[in-house]
Amino acid sequence: MESIWTILVWGNGLVLGFLIIQSGINLAQLGLAFLEVRHHTHRAARTDPWWLLTSEVALPISMLVPAHNEAETIVENIRSMLALHYPDFEVIVVNDGSTDNTMQVIIDGLGLAPIERVWHEEVPHGEVRGIYGSKEYPRLIVVDKVNGGKADALNAGINLSRYPLFCAVDADSLLDHDSLLGAMRPFIEEPEEMIAVGGRLCVVNGCKVRAGQVVEYRLPKQLFPLLQGIEYIRAFLIARSAWSRLNAMLIISGAFGLFKRSATVKVGGYSHDTVGEDMEIVVKLHRNYIENNIPYQMRFVPDSVCWTQTPQSYSVLARQRTRWQRGMLQTIWKHRSMLLNPGYGRIGVLGMGYFFLMDVIGPIIEFVGYFVVPVTWYADRVSTEFFIAYAALTITYGIFISTGSLLLEMLISRTVRARDIAMMTLCAVVENFGYRQWNNWWRVEGFWHFLTGRKEWGKMTRTQFRKSNPEE
Repeated sequence: MESIWTILVWGNGLVLGFLIIQSGINLAQLGLAFLEVRHHTHRAARTDPWWLLTSEVALPISMLVPAHNEAETIVENIRSMLALHYPDFEVIVVNDGSTDNTMQVIIDGLGLAPIERVWHEEVPHGEVRGIYGSKEYPRLIVVDKVNGGKADALNAGINLSRYPLFCAVDADSLLDHDSLLGAMRPFIEEPEEMIAVGGRLCVVNGCKVRAGQVVEYRLPKQLFPLLQGIEYIRAFLIARSAWSRLNAMLIISGAFGLFKRSATVKVGGYSHDTVGEDMEIVVKLHRNYIENNIPYQMRFVPDSVCWTQTPQSYSVLARQRTRWQRGMLQTIWKHRSMLLNPGYGRIGVLGMGYFFLMDVIGPIIEFVGYFVVPVTWYADRVSTEFFIAYAALTITYGIFISTGSLLLEMLISRTVRARDIAMMTLCAVVENFGYRQWNNWWRVEGFWHFLTGRKEWGKMTRTQFRKSNPEE
């Protein structure tokens, strides 16, 4: 029995040591993010959006929208794409074998009819059953294909696209009207080396939507979307900004990412063997360019916003997070030769090393700490000072980092109302008492699903966007 207590006490030291390392990394990320956001806002202020829109320097973009059982939101999403402020683009919606009436909703809502379109299969995907278009919406192409998954649908969209850049956007999301202009700016600044740019996700739950555009920002009324709001702010404005600053960004959100088409085709498009296609395509691009010693860049743009629906129920949120964890683990395992490999520079050492420590090992250590530390303290095996230090690192420091992300939010000026900032500050406190622990459990569960070879995507329910009264 004494040996067991000794192991548990040593476990306490491991947990506390990890939390100290985690806190130091998060603090460094906050500092880097502040520098990157400030640098970006100054750089963006020097660029006239009207010049981008009218000067013909902006490259044409193909908008790729994979859709599977998205009948509730798909027409609103398409209208959002078609209303974007951008000089030259096309919208390619890929119905990936939906089992609901998604395809019929699109046909009826936008007046589509079968058309002919010449295309070549440069990356692999499933059978295309039909291609549709409309004279009323000449920018729009809708592809109906057999079900093959999100990666398969994106590959079909790449093959049918005709422009040098493509933007992958989720079917439950809405873009700000000027989001493409902001995301295009890095490609204009570095036309030869820029191969991918990521935008920022914001929670659309609770916002008022009119004609496919968010016209009034409102915080969600449900608890889970509200907590995810602060989580998204922290993840994008701190983590993505910091990694962009270090030129070591390993993930561009599948809900909003802009890619050079030729670079993506060169690596074979999206892979079918992972549910985390967004991270996997980015790692593949890094790997290809590093191994072939080709200069390249990727960047995160914090003020190019995509509004996304977040899960409102525990069950749907749990499925989403376990899938994210499983997809991340699949990518790291697939490219494990890059992990801590100096041959891949900061991508292998810093990027892959960070994900392995913080997102593979970290959730397990933190979850174990939830049980080991209180038990050993209650049994008087560790001091009260140790327990206080543990609580400070798990709760107080977490609150500090989250509130730091809100300062970055105010720099970007996405949320301007004082009461919204106050509510999100409260959320930064509340999320540390239950929600953070659930998140770690979902990651541990996702780890188990990875080890047992679980393959399915998991059902994601959608709701209609909250409509704004035109007279308001």
